[in-house]
Amino acid sequence: MDKIKKYEKLIVDYFEAFAERRNKNPDPVKIQVIADTQRKHYQLVMIGWEEYRYTHLCLFHLDIIDGKVWVQENRTEVLIGEELVELGIPKHDIVPGLLHPEERVDTEYATA
Repeated sequence: MDKIKKYEKLIVDYFEAFAERRNKNPDPVKIQVIADTQRKHYQLVMIGWEEYRYTHLCLFHLDIIDGKVWVQENRTEVLIGEELVELGIPKHDIVPGLLHPEERVDTEYATA
């Protein structure tokens, strides 16, 4: 399996497991996995109604760009970079895209 397919599988499997765990509770707001495997965009979205309040929120947004996993959004307490490393993606292939390029140099991850 090539690197891109491996990273894609790790991301989708991680998102599916995350959604499955969260969706076991009776909360009417559910987690959906959105995976555009052709263009290499992956999102975990919280969506639904709770009484009169509608929720639509992107929890995670990851892209694979030039062989690296870009963390474009993280609206959770989960340290997604560390989770990705534990899954087998090396830090040099993870870009914290949600950080300004000048701030990325202060992390242990790739700058681009």
